[in-house]
Amino acid sequence: MRVLVVHGPNLNLLGERQPEVYGTQTLAELDAAIADGARELGIEVVCAQYNSEGRIIDALHAARNDYAGVVINPGAYTHYSYAIADAIAAIGIPVVEVHLSNVAAREAFRRVSVTAAACRGSVSGLGAHGYILALQALSEIPPYIPGAEDIGS
Repeated sequence: MRVLVVHGPNLNLLGERQPEVYGTQTLAELDAAIADGARELGIEVVCAQYNSEGRIIDALHAARNDYAGVVINPGAYTHYSYAIADAIAAIGIPVVEVHLSNVAAREAFRRVSVTAAACRGSVSGLGAHGYILALQALSEIPPYIPGAEDIGS
């Protein structure tokens, strides 16, 4: 099983940006922890970070051909990117949204996710462990087979 992990805007500044909120782990360290967790689950994982909405959408579109699922932390796009939500809904593979911080306990605008409704699930507030939980969930979700919902009806 191959899974794409997409880190959104400003996650390249992990370890420097608001460590009281996001911790001191760098993006490279987070990716290494994700790779270790994926290996234990028998999952091949590719991690990528994008600061622009269009590149995230392009990565999601490409993922439908090469990956069994996606773990995404859309960063601030979580709260207003209907374009990313539409891309998630369009690709036909399971996507799990992850946030390092507990967005429900933060500023009011961060408590709303427009992308979560397009995802199979979401994990928030568990730091790097949230990514591992998302990978575990993806490993247990049956693959999507177009038209399968019509079988037996």
